[in-house]
Amino acid sequence: MRQQPDDLLLALWSAPRCRSTAFERMMKERGDFEVLHEPFSHVADFGEAVIDGHTVRDEPSLVGALTALRGRVFFKDTTDFRYPHVLTDTAFLRGAVHTFIIRDPFEVIASHAELNARPTRDEIGFGRLAELFDAVYAATGQPPVVIDSDDLVDRPEATVAAYCARVGIAFDPAALTWPAAEQPEWQRTGRWHRQASASTGFSRAYERDRTGVRLTGPLSDYYAHHLPYYERLRSHAMPVAQAPVDDQPGGSRV
Repeated sequence: MRQQPDDLLLALWSAPRCRSTAFERMMKERGDFEVLHEPFSHVADFGEAVIDGHTVRDEPSLVGALTALRGRVFFKDTTDFRYPHVLTDTAFLRGAVHTFIIRDPFEVIASHAELNARPTRDEIGFGRLAELFDAVYAATGQPPVVIDSDDLVDRPEATVAAYCARVGIAFDPAALTWPAAEQPEWQRTGRWHRQASASTGFSRAYERDRTGVRLTGPLSDYYAHHLPYYERLRSHAMPVAQAPVDDQPGGSRV
């Protein structure tokens, strides 16, 4: 069995509404990582984040604080903001293990619009996510790990096991379930995490049924803009053992 690293900075980057908070909850349930919630988003949105008891207020300081941490650290963050320093900090792009999670942009935009009545095109996040993916790829020479979050909810054990193997950590099947509860670090942005707070594992049961939903007006344009980025990222999604395909109605949903 591969020896697990004593020091590891593991990142999960996501467009908003891609089930990344549920993945973060699973990482917290493992108990062998210090788990940080959206530090880059907090600096961008609120002007500060707290790392190891110290307040940081800009991207370079945040990168420095993260890389100074010892032990096994996991953070997840979202690309409703752009992080220009991260994109050019080659040492950080190489020094941390940067991974990505994606979701069908139709579902992302529909979910986003339920919480934000007037989202902008770029805060949907796939363009920025692809830009960050490209920066990691260029810095490391290797395509980063990409999780398709449909795999995560359809075959959670196989997906998480494959992810753990790819990033070099042990798979803990006991972490695939957890007690429903809002986590203290989610309270600042709690309305975005209600489904994750209600969840007890990876499942579509905690998600709203959007059968018959259509994207109209600007939302349709956003879908057309972000779909190519999603498809390019999806082409890099890690393979996961297939389950039977459910019968689903065809046709465009836009």
